[in-house]
Amino acid sequence: MVALSILDLVPVVEGKTPADAFANTKDLAQHAERWGYQRYWVAEHHNMVGIASAATSVVIGFIAAHTSTIRVGAGGIMLPNHSPLVIAEQFGTLESLYPGRIDLGLGRAPGTDRVTSQAMRRDMMASDHFSDDVLELQSYFGPLQPDQTIQAVPGAGLNVPLWILGSSLYGAQLAAAFGLPYAFASHFAPDALEHALAIYKAQFRPSEQLAKPYAMAGVNVVVADTDAEADYLFTSIQRRFTDMVRGKRGYLQPPIDDINAYWTADEQFHASRMLTCSFVGSPDTVQRKLDAFVAATGVNELMVASAIFDHHTRLRSYELLSKLGDQVLIDKAT
Repeated sequence: MVALSILDLVPVVEGKTPADAFANTKDLAQHAERWGYQRYWVAEHHNMVGIASAATSVVIGFIAAHTSTIRVGAGGIMLPNHSPLVIAEQFGTLESLYPGRIDLGLGRAPGTDRVTSQAMRRDMMASDHFSDDVLELQSYFGPLQPDQTIQAVPGAGLNVPLWILGSSLYGAQLAAAFGLPYAFASHFAPDALEHALAIYKAQFRPSEQLAKPYAMAGVNVVVADTDAEADYLFTSIQRRFTDMVRGKRGYLQPPIDDINAYWTADEQFHASRMLTCSFVGSPDTVQRKLDAFVAATGVNELMVASAIFDHHTRLRSYELLSKLGDQVLIDKAT
């Protein structure tokens, strides 16, 4: 079967604080470990009041400190925002503290808007050097060379596993060329999923880290006892994506009875397109939909995002999904 993992954007819900969001993240990670999820990732976003994971490496350390076996990592670090050496030091530190449990997913987007990027003193052309930055970062995790003048301390020799994240063909080509696992952001940008996976598998070159292609797809999943309840819970996610279409940022909002009263027809079209890879319903409904998705894509792993407003209801959704496990999600990957 394919592995199941969790992407937690550490959502700050309406009426709560980032401190509340971190408490919920700790609780969800501890439950996810007991339920058998493979890994638990958080992502770098900036200047977004509804997402509390801006200091991504700090949040990863917090999660790892309160769990013991589940892999914890970044999905991802937006590498053009940072010096590769600093990221190597941060994740070398994490790997030293929590050996064998740290993942480092790398993206080339800013994780925010242009104005915020400028406030971060980010070179607006830095993404053009992404492939070189990945190679530089990779070198810091490799064996220390006799003539090496710059080293990550800690970091050298730790071989922290790298992933390439993306929502376009570029990331697929880079992951294939470098022989790295590839995670596609189909939970919000699904359009190029099929083409990107095909390119990744066709062009993959084995590396010291990875002998054959390994692909992950991001998906939104909401599981509840009935289809109607799940559809209701899903309206929080639909509201968030509608606000993205409107250019608004805010806290995660509660579900509503009639989503059609919230969005216009045009907003519905754009938000629903971004949410194409969403699987919502009772366990039987979600099982059927995920079976079809895995069979069609051949992915090795699903990275599941579930921005459900109520924390306990969110826990319930992930618990129900974990119980599908051996019954469904048959690995069709080649």
